[in-house]
Amino acid sequence: MDSIHGHEVMRRMAAGGNTYTRDTLRAAIYEWFGETARFHTCSAENMDADALMDFLQARGKFVPMADGFGLPVEKICNH
Repeated sequence: MDSIHGHEVMRRMAAGGNTYTRDTLRAAIYEWFGETARFHTCSAENMDADALMDFLQARGKFVPMADGFGLPVEKICNH
């Protein structure tokens, strides 16, 4: 299976404009890419959905919202 860049997850989150919790984002990632999908970024690789969420949260990509968090399109780097 090919690794999916974390930007793909971020783009889908931003495009939907939804608010997520860790559980609902995990479910969305599984729906979009499957439960066994692996992810990479420019500085990390071989992450599952939970590791990718940890990575994105640590880099300040998630914006707190009333019912969880979101990811505005301006938080997606374009490199």
